[in-house]
Amino acid sequence: MRQTLDFLLNDWLKVADLTQRERFAEHSAETFGAVLDTCEKIAREKFAPFNRLADTQEPHFDGERVHLPQATHEAMAAYVESGMLAAAQDYEIGGMQLPCVIEMAANAFFSKASVAMGGYAMLTSGNASLLMAHGSPLQREVFAKNEFAGRWFGTMCLSEPQAGSSLSDVATRAEPDGEGFEQESLGPRYRLKGNKMWISGGEHEISENIIHLVLAKIPGPDGKTVSGTRGISLFIVPKRMVNERGELTGERNDVALAGLNHKLGYRGTTNTLLNFGEGKFKPGGSAGAVGYLVGKPGEGLKCMFHMMNEARIGVGLGAVMLGYAGYEASLDYARQRPQGRPMTAAGKDAASPQRPIIEHADVKRMLLAQKSYVEGGLALELLCARLVDEQHSGAPEAAAEAKALLEVLIPIAKSWPSEWCLEANSLAIQVLGGYGYTRDFPVEQYWRDNRLNMIHEGTHGIQGLDLLGRKVVMDGGKALAVLAARINKTIEHAMARPELAESANQLAAALAKVGRATKMAWATGQPEEALANATAYLQAFGHTVLAWLWLDVGLSVHGDSDFAQGKRAAQRYFYAYELPRIEAWLGVVERREALCREMRSEYF
Repeated sequence: MRQTLDFLLNDWLKVADLTQRERFAEHSAETFGAVLDTCEKIAREKFAPFNRLADTQEPHFDGERVHLPQATHEAMAAYVESGMLAAAQDYEIGGMQLPCVIEMAANAFFSKASVAMGGYAMLTSGNASLLMAHGSPLQREVFAKNEFAGRWFGTMCLSEPQAGSSLSDVATRAEPDGEGFEQESLGPRYRLKGNKMWISGGEHEISENIIHLVLAKIPGPDGKTVSGTRGISLFIVPKRMVNERGELTGERNDVALAGLNHKLGYRGTTNTLLNFGEGKFKPGGSAGAVGYLVGKPGEGLKCMFHMMNEARIGVGLGAVMLGYAGYEASLDYARQRPQGRPMTAAGKDAASPQRPIIEHADVKRMLLAQKSYVEGGLALELLCARLVDEQHSGAPEAAAEAKALLEVLIPIAKSWPSEWCLEANSLAIQVLGGYGYTRDFPVEQYWRDNRLNMIHEGTHGIQGLDLLGRKVVMDGGKALAVLAARINKTIEHAMARPELAESANQLAAALAKVGRATKMAWATGQPEEALANATAYLQAFGHTVLAWLWLDVGLSVHGDSDFAQGKRAAQRYFYAYELPRIEAWLGVVERREALCREMRSEYF
């Protein structure tokens, strides 16, 4: 995996070029490599050996405390000591000013070693980054900086039992906390009451405090809240109360654990139902969870979506790395497992020695599929992270192009690996056969852990609605046109390479089909008709994007080494076995297939 990661970063994305920019001027190819070396070592020594332990000794609640294996505490302590929580932040606050693409690449090692143990860090970094962008100076000083230092960890509290992904139905209320609440030094002070479900990292004792970022609605003078998402605001709700110097006051906030959710996988991260304001604790002598407003009232989702690009890249990268872990495990097994004999014109010779299963064509098919999914997925996530850097530090024209590309690529970055790297895990189990289905081998856990990623950060269906319903048609299709131009540039370069010309023609045809299907989906102008097959559109769009990336990566492959030949074989596999799938997916999109839309519940 490291050789592929280095190739994608250095030969394909040319990340060393970023050191020419002011923000990254103190870095070099050597410092980037040193960060990757350090994280790979920590992941190998502190995370990977305990991945199964975190799965089997899942968090449990004794009525007072949540218990986690000591290994989780030690792994997170090592992560904090590495400085990676503040990797992309300014030097002035203890950060490393790393490019997003290097930060993501470094975190890939932790996702591969134990994605659930590493979940606490991703949540904390995202929480603190949001506060750096939208919090007041004192909120940044007290909350964000203590999170970046690893003293406190953080969460994101969006979903509710009755709302799920439908945030417009959020029912948690935030009432102004008495007279003069707007003069509170940590921000306008409110009392929150409500319940939040599926909150990862919502309760633990890894850090001395947990900083919850909570979406809630502020009622108007009539006591009613605004319907829809316009009324949603964002609040900082610490588990333990703090003062303006960042010191714990010794008082518990009114946030209580109602229970732990027992998950299929990803068990090493606590997943909780939290009650805010039920009166179990009474800060200041009153029930109600104390929360400090972030930004302006009604701008909660605007603040929250600030971090969505990086969060969705992170989820996609986690899916990739779980797929990668399964691929490597099944590849190692296939090379060692003897079974079957060669078939000749005269039949099998039962007296001949068995051969490793990797010599069977169907096993090679399953390994090639995995390789094309995980290495293509890694290229996708690193490209998106590189575009984040371009958006934030590039020249104006390049930054605008990067922003447009991210609009259409983020739904793919989140959803494509979540589906196809999960499929890679399924194929890994298949390569191992019956052994793969047992807990004696790690591939079944990788599948269980990865299954969550199709739900994380917006389900598969929601990403499809976002892509077809908003991203590809916004501004008259501008973002889609920018992507098409980039793809056509790759096609043009590939046409000059005889070994890639046929693939270039296939990609050109696929791009034309996506464009035609996009127009046909919206031909009637009826959203219900256009979006009924949005998931099929998402799948076809994603496969087209991955075909583009494999062709673009292929342009950077040189020589005849085993490594280079492996990359060419994975690219050939994707074009021979995967890209043709888009015909069926786009077929239902083009004709606006009505079956799923018109199906009546009684017919089930």
